Amino acid sequence: MAAAAGPARLVRCGQKDELYRAGLRSGAGTALRGLAGARPWLAWRREVELLSDVAYFVLTTLSGYQTLGEEYVNIIQVDPSKKKVPSFLRRALFISLHTVVPYCLEKALLHLEHELQMEAEESRAPPALGFPSRSSIRSWIRKQVGKLTEQQKKTASQVVYVLKQSIPLLHRLHLAVFYIQGTFYHLSKRITGISYVHFGGLQGEDQSIRSSYKFLGIISLFHLLLTIGVQMYSFKQKQRARQEWRLHRNLAHQKSRSKEAAAGRQSRCTLCLEERRHSTATPCGHLFCWECITAWCSTRAECPLCREKFHPQKLIYLRHYQM
Repeated sequence: MAAAAGPARLVRCGQKDELYRAGLRSGAGTALRGLAGARPWLAWRREVELLSDVAYFVLTTLSGYQTLGEEYVNIIQVDPSKKKVPSFLRRALFISLHTVVPYCLEKALLHLEHELQMEAEESRAPPALGFPSRSSIRSWIRKQVGKLTEQQKKTASQVVYVLKQSIPLLHRLHLAVFYIQGTFYHLSKRITGISYVHFGGLQGEDQSIRSSYKFLGIISLFHLLLTIGVQMYSFKQKQRARQEWRLHRNLAHQKSRSKEAAAGRQSRCTLCLEERRHSTATPCGHLFCWECITAWCSTRAECPLCREKFHPQKLIYLRHYQM
């Protein structure tokens, strides 16, 4: 008799599929690197991984066969009626949501964030490896960003930041719901309504541990709520501190401007391209305005000049620094 597959089987199936997909991605990347060299492999690595994942699901799910993970735990995909396998369009939609859509969303957010930062810096820094010049998406995004006003650019930066923070939280929420309900291990399967049934084996095998998964789901849900609360509190504190520093900077700048002009110093911040105020040092030794570097670190925890990674807590505010 067929029965709904429990969470234990779905987790083992997902882990097995991920293992085979990782092996396929590694093999494809090794082949590309051996044929074309390291630079093309670095430039196209994410696309090769996407093609490998798409090929894996096209040869299995889209073709009407079980994946290796599904075969390992003896489960079969069914549509919401639980009586027949998903249609071709439903399977194609699942593959798109599971592989292509996350790739496009990730690339779009990265390109948009990069272009907004480039506009804010007004510099000509060379593009990172994730932004090859061949991308037509980046060209279109650059053109659209150029049409935005300063206020719209700030709003877009905030939206990108919220989306980048929200997507991992959404996946964590989905995983917690999966632990509680015991169905739809992947978000793409929840959207398309694809579930699983299994044949043979002990019928009570999954039921015996389902309560443990529910307990894990409740803990995960509470942890997620705690994480959201901490992030919201941290964001409010950061906004308040930024407003206070802006007010303090404006007042102190009026007093220090005459001294800096008399000294003839031309200490400029490479982020705002103005005279550096409230000098702050990164762990690598570069100096910036306090507000500029804290705003930079809110979206990217690395030095704007040498790209050395560091935690924002490592910033050093230099009191009474005259240069």
